Amino acid sequence: MKILGIGNAIVDVICKVDDQYLINNKLTKSTMKLVDENEFKKLLSTLKIEETVSGGSVANSIVGLSQLGNDVGFIGKISADDLGQKYEDGLKKEKVKYLYSKKKEPIPSGSCLILITPDSERTMCTFLGTAGKINDNDIDIQAVKDSEITFMEGYLWDEGEPKKAFDKAILYANKTAMSLSDLFCVDRHKKSFLELVKNKLDIIFANEQEFASLIDAKDFKDVISFSKTLNKTIVITRGEKGSIAIKDNLIYENSINSNLKIIDLTGAGDLFASGFLHGYINNFSIEESLQEGTNMSSKVIQVLGARL
Repeated sequence: MKILGIGNAIVDVICKVDDQYLINNKLTKSTMKLVDENEFKKLLSTLKIEETVSGGSVANSIVGLSQLGNDVGFIGKISADDLGQKYEDGLKKEKVKYLYSKKKEPIPSGSCLILITPDSERTMCTFLGTAGKINDNDIDIQAVKDSEITFMEGYLWDEGEPKKAFDKAILYANKTAMSLSDLFCVDRHKKSFLELVKNKLDIIFANEQEFASLIDAKDFKDVISFSKTLNKTIVITRGEKGSIAIKDNLIYENSINSNLKIIDLTGAGDLFASGFLHGYINNFSIEESLQEGTNMSSKVIQVLGARL
C-alpha cells in the first residue's frame, strides 16, 4: 500500500449560512470548534443540510489520493450505527481500504457541521463522538508496516487516548507525514507538536499561520530559517502567495492557479496534501509535487464540499 491515513472518522454535514448566523451562535469564522452532542443537535436543528460526506481531514486527503490512482487505506474509529455505516460505505465507494473493524460503541459516530458563508469561508463545529476515542488497540500494525507513508492529522491529538494511537503508528511507520490541521490545534498542543515536528515526523503540512504560531515566528523569514534546520520536508500553503516546500536546505516555491471560480474553501488544504503526496510517493520532483497539490486544491475550491 502506498499511503495509510489515520484520522478522525467524521461525517461532514454541509450547510450554507450567513454571517449573522455565526454571530448569533458565537462562532468564529474560519475556525473549528469542538462541541458536545447536545450543542451539535441544537445547531443541526436550525440548519438546512446541503450534503453529507465521509469526511475528516486525512480521510479527505486519502480519497484524493485514491482518485489519483494510488493504493491507499484509512483507519478511523466509528460506531456500528447509521452514521458509521454511511461513513464506511462512503470510503469504500472511493476505493479506499477501510482498515477498522467497527462495533457498537457507547458513544455515536462523529460528525462535523461545515457552515459555508457567502464569502466561501467555512466554519466547523465538530462532535468527535467515538472518532475522538481512537486508541492504540485500534491501530493495525501490519497495515502501518505495509504502507510506504503513514499520514496523520493534528486534529487527532485533541483527546487523551489518541496520543497512544499516534505513538504506536509512528513506532511502526516506514515514513510519517502529518498535517498541523488548525491554528487552535497548534496553540493548544504547541509543545507536543513541536516535539513531533522536530523529532518524529518526516513530512509536515501546515498553512503559514499554523507554522508561524508553532515556533512563535515574528515573520515568514523565521519560518524558513527554522525549517532549514530540521532536515525534513516542510510544506506550507500561503493562500494568495501560493505554496512553499523546504527540504535539504533548499526552498521550492509555487504560485496559485489563476482565474478560478471559488465556491467553497472546504478541503483546500486536505486536497493540497493529496496532490503533494501523490507526487512525492510517485517520485515527482518537489516542484512538480507542489504543482500537483495546487492543481488538486484549485479543483476542490470550485465545488461544494471537500471531494472532487
